[in-house]
Amino acid sequence: MAAASEPHASAFSAAELEFLAEDEMIEIVPNLRMDTLNFISVLFFLPQIATQVPLWLAVALKKRGKCTIRAPEWMSVDKLAQVLESERDSEKFQPLPFHYVEISRLLFDHAREDIPDIYMVSGPTSCTVLIEDIKDVRFHKIGTGLEIISKERTYALRLKNLSAMEANIVRPFITRALETFYKLSSSEMIQDSDHVPNRQAQATNRGPRFSSVASQFST
Repeated sequence: MAAASEPHASAFSAAELEFLAEDEMIEIVPNLRMDTLNFISVLFFLPQIATQVPLWLAVALKKRGKCTIRAPEWMSVDKLAQVLESERDSEKFQPLPFHYVEISRLLFDHAREDIPDIYMVSGPTSCTVLIEDIKDVRFHKIGTGLEIISKERTYALRLKNLSAMEANIVRPFITRALETFYKLSSSEMIQDSDHVPNRQAQATNRGPRFSSVASQFST
């Protein structure tokens, strides 16, 4: 992996993320009959009967003209338009499949004719444009968040609904930032510990005065 030689590099390359995404399940309609395939789950195909298969198998069958691929529901123009609007109106990341970028890219590359709204809908917006716009809006949010992290000391961070690609990109920066904050905090703790005896002596000298103040609140 990319991170093996460069500890602060992105953990995965784009090709590796795509490879991981190929295990996601997707629906196909085969045009052939095939006996049982013994994978982790048992698969068999009947002509024109929809079935769920891993994305890598769907792409392989599609390349051979043995099936059509049904685009997932979240890739419809209506759904993508709703997500884009919500992304623009909210500071939070909207829920999308973890590999939405890789899945959409694979389908655009190998099954464009199976995606009805890939080019045009009732407006000047296509499926591809919507996904690119969603990516842009989400990256803008990430950039804004990273600017805040770079200005404020942070010891932990929770980012909900990031996709694989987005998490892969921000991981190196966040890791370095948190490591820096931790080192700064550790050095300050060491400096503070050097002054503990002095503070204890001061506290001892202030003992009688504290007692006299405390006695005012005793019942």
